[in-house]
Amino acid sequence: MSADPPAVLPAFGGHAGSDDVVDLGDVGTWRPKLVASDLDGTLLTSDGEVSRRTRAALTACWDAGIPFVGVTGRGPRLLDSVRGALDGRGIAVLAQGGFVVDLERDEVLRTVGLPRDQATAVIERIEAVAGELIVAVEDAAEQGEVHSPLRVQHGFDWPYPEPAHLLPRHQVLPAGAVLKVFLRSSTLGQDELLALAREVVDPVDAEVTHAGLGFIEVLPPGITKATGLAVALERYGVAFGDVLAFGDMPNDLPMLQAVREAGGRAVAVANAHPAVRAATTLFTSGHDADGVARYLEAVLGV
Repeated sequence: MSADPPAVLPAFGGHAGSDDVVDLGDVGTWRPKLVASDLDGTLLTSDGEVSRRTRAALTACWDAGIPFVGVTGRGPRLLDSVRGALDGRGIAVLAQGGFVVDLERDEVLRTVGLPRDQATAVIERIEAVAGELIVAVEDAAEQGEVHSPLRVQHGFDWPYPEPAHLLPRHQVLPAGAVLKVFLRSSTLGQDELLALAREVVDPVDAEVTHAGLGFIEVLPPGITKATGLAVALERYGVAFGDVLAFGDMPNDLPMLQAVREAGGRAVAVANAHPAVRAATTLFTSGHDADGVARYLEAVLGV
């Protein structure tokens, strides 16, 4: 693998509908005080780019005094790609909420790790019902080193072209805490594996989710996109009810549900996972049809 990850990476996630165009109709006069969006499968095209139309919509948000927060599963080692997507502006929520950074000040606002023994226990619990799994780990001790290689078990098939330590299973977990654990099954799909994991993992021990990449993620307890976004909202002095949020995958559900329950707007792109589509009544075009931009244009009147 290359020594440094590229600034632009392919975007993963998304179901059929990435090119679908949705008729938004009348979106009303409500305006958000902050916009939050997932990146892969939502804001970014399938090539991992921010389209010209989407870039203009993000600029329109900032020009209107509305902060735009990127909320992604990408870890801090992919911070350069996130910074590029967001033009280095505002706050970014990474690692499903476990790493929050002020891009303009280079200030880390949140960093949370899962102790090694706790991670080990959770993996064992999931393997007891799902069979042997293939493991990759993001080392919490190296969160600030954005180019630190991922620790990947041989055979994991990591999707991003980035540096990685390829290791035997017994060496994958570091001595200290982990930012998150990735678990892939050779026999189970991501939805089935996630369902089994949720049956045996108590949220007080760890959060489990998936981002449409073919594997599930194990995170420290309480770490979700909702709690990560809350850090940004506190910094901006904005409530969940004043947020317009976009997403496509199960890892976006805590954020979308928190926004919707508070009275804000939670919008799914046309290519969203069925669980996300079932969690909201608001939809926009697919991520390859500038879905986020189209909705922002309608809300902002640009």
